[in-house]
Amino acid sequence: MYCTIGILVFVFIIIGATAGILYLIFQPKLPNYSVDSLKISDLRLNLDMTLYAKFDVKITANNPNKKIGIHYEQGGRLSVWYTNTKLCQGTLPKFYQGHQNKTLLNVALTGQTQYGNTLMNALQQQQQTGRIPLDLKVDAPVAIQLGRLKLMKVWILGECLLVVDSLTANNLISIKANNCSFRLKL
Repeated sequence: MYCTIGILVFVFIIIGATAGILYLIFQPKLPNYSVDSLKISDLRLNLDMTLYAKFDVKITANNPNKKIGIHYEQGGRLSVWYTNTKLCQGTLPKFYQGHQNKTLLNVALTGQTQYGNTLMNALQQQQQTGRIPLDLKVDAPVAIQLGRLKLMKVWILGECLLVVDSLTANNLISIKANNCSFRLKL
């Protein structure tokens, strides 16, 4: 009994020491992202009273790590929400981002939402103020690469609270406020 507990304590100490050494060697930092531009290609009310939206978003992904690469895996999603209603969604590309690298992503988002008439009226009223709150959500599976070792897949979950000036189609939208936060999910 005491021997088993002693072995378990020893194993936990070895695992903790290894994790501490790896942390000191690689000094991991979360990547950061910024929304550079938002363009609305289409925003209209359909005959069936659904709201159709097509947005184009440009995002800069920054990997600040000196010794860690990031593999963005298939299945990443980006979506735009207005007051808990998803307006549109798109897929993030699959790519590898090397250490200390900035990558520009162009993502096309499309979607169709029920109760479009009510939503369109709310958006038009909000547009009159010149401050339309949008919530951009990121859900991206990634694998971390330490040197040549590719680790297990984790998820980067992010949310950017944006305030834009307009939702006019085919115009570049001015982003008045951009507050992003991200976390890892194992």
